[in-house]
Amino acid sequence: MSINRRNFLKGAILLPGIPGTGLAAFTSPGNILERAKKFKRVRPGDAQWPSPQKWEALNKAVNGNLVKIESPLAVCNPGTNNASCDEIFRNLKNPYFIGDNPALTQTSGWLDAWASAPSVYAVAAKNAGDVAAAVNFARENNLRVVIKGGGHSYQGTSCSADSLLIWTRAMNKISLLDDFVAQGCKEEPQPAVSVEAGCIWMQVYNAVTTKGGRYVQGGGCATVGVAGLIQSGGFGSFSKNYGMAAASLLEAEVVTADGKILIVNACNHPELFWALKGGGGGSLGVVTKLILKTHQLPEYFGVVFGAVKAKTDTAFLQLISSLIGFYQEKLFNPHWGEQVRFSANNIMNITMLFHGLNQQQAEGVWKSFKDELNPDDYEWISPLMAIALPAQRLWDSNFLKANAPNFIESDNRPDAPGENIFWKSNKDEAGQFLYAYHSAWLPSSLLEKNKQPELAAALFAASRYWTLSLHFNKGLAGAPEDAVAAAGNTATNPEVLNAFALAIIAGEGKPAFAGIDGHEPNIDAARNAATKINNAMNELLKIVPGAGAYVSESNFFQKNWQQAFWGSNYSRLSAAKKKYDPQGLFFVHHGVGSEDWSEDGFTKIQ
Repeated sequence: MSINRRNFLKGAILLPGIPGTGLAAFTSPGNILERAKKFKRVRPGDAQWPSPQKWEALNKAVNGNLVKIESPLAVCNPGTNNASCDEIFRNLKNPYFIGDNPALTQTSGWLDAWASAPSVYAVAAKNAGDVAAAVNFARENNLRVVIKGGGHSYQGTSCSADSLLIWTRAMNKISLLDDFVAQGCKEEPQPAVSVEAGCIWMQVYNAVTTKGGRYVQGGGCATVGVAGLIQSGGFGSFSKNYGMAAASLLEAEVVTADGKILIVNACNHPELFWALKGGGGGSLGVVTKLILKTHQLPEYFGVVFGAVKAKTDTAFLQLISSLIGFYQEKLFNPHWGEQVRFSANNIMNITMLFHGLNQQQAEGVWKSFKDELNPDDYEWISPLMAIALPAQRLWDSNFLKANAPNFIESDNRPDAPGENIFWKSNKDEAGQFLYAYHSAWLPSSLLEKNKQPELAAALFAASRYWTLSLHFNKGLAGAPEDAVAAAGNTATNPEVLNAFALAIIAGEGKPAFAGIDGHEPNIDAARNAATKINNAMNELLKIVPGAGAYVSESNFFQKNWQQAFWGSNYSRLSAAKKKYDPQGLFFVHHGVGSEDWSEDGFTKIQ
């Protein structure tokens, strides 16, 4: 746009489509407030929607990387080949297939909340310059903008109909750095990794660990996007030792709402840097590159897994009590993470990952718990087992295919790289249709001896409605002091610092879309499940009323979401939002500043 228009915007509010009434009337305080409340982004069909010529100009500005999005679900239209539609839905169980298509998201929708819908156009960005051109175009043409890297948002924040998508999937360069010093900072050089925004964690682990022999704190689900996880705070299987992923951020390249490409760190734009560490993706700018701290690799990573069934309700309550006591005594330390699940059928599933121990040591830790279970009351329906492997091989696709094929799935497309693997335990999440999803941080005070019965009773009561899981790696109580301190310097709700676990209660079905015959969500079943899930969380909230929740794994309908996601940090985040995106170009559901907009992000309401 012209320089004159840019100068005009410094002193007035841009209101496309609202007839002028003279400069004095336009700029009077009362009219500015009234017009701001009526501010709407444009949609296709509106008079202000960019012309074909403007779209072609954007295409040239991004070197031909503008994509007119066509949904692969179009083959499911009435009268088309049902076999082709069925093939698409089979592919929706492959997270790599989903990630490589700008029309799709890793979750297909959420009951009574949102449905995955493609943007009109996508800028398939190859660099920060492409992103800046897209941001400028969206701002100057008053478009709803969406950002997608991995596309794993449960809240639907990486898609919106009638929008321009900034798609970073093709930005996937990774570079290991031996002696990194943040720009403009005076600090000791340290090992790090440079990661572009389109990378997923499997790619980064392969580069840093398999090939580089070091560790970077990322996510447990290896097909999650790196940039989104860092901005949400980020937890992985070994966060109880290495801390939050966001706390490892040393520097970021980010495109702000004014189209500027900034290098941000503790010394340059420190408030924006802090806000990116857990303030939520898609709200403050478009992250295009991250520099993350790397760590020395331990000798072993491993897992203990099994499932035990109690023969009576009374025995199951006792089993929960025993597990809590055992966790507090033997597992409440940096070696152990991941989860234990409690189900209505009185089964407890154990999937606990460890680091820094060998197999014999891990087995020794669990021996007392296993020995104390009376076979008259309990049956191991899946034997308790410990497996340790060289830490450098945990994400090594060739090693896993040869030695642990039952734990992984592969990208089954004919031309897929052999390194495209993912954990079999994450397959249910690919394309999922969510019924309900809740999380709550549980304070370590609940592990005190006099509180353990209360915790056990609440877990038991919740399990009568729905399966719940305790994710011990998603609470930093019990972590090393330096990991806790580093997490305290992120925007994540400070409750995480004193939480021993994140409780998650959720349910999902297979990929589903309204209007596609044979693949529509079963609404009655979904609502029935949602009711049970909500009842289960209500039982848990009786002992932790007002508990904080993890922004990436939380209720779409979360009440008091500002407090739940960010606690005392929200006012500081809000100030950063107003400084770097004063007009609210970047919007996501329950993101910083979203309270100023309608639910769909198209209409300014305050």
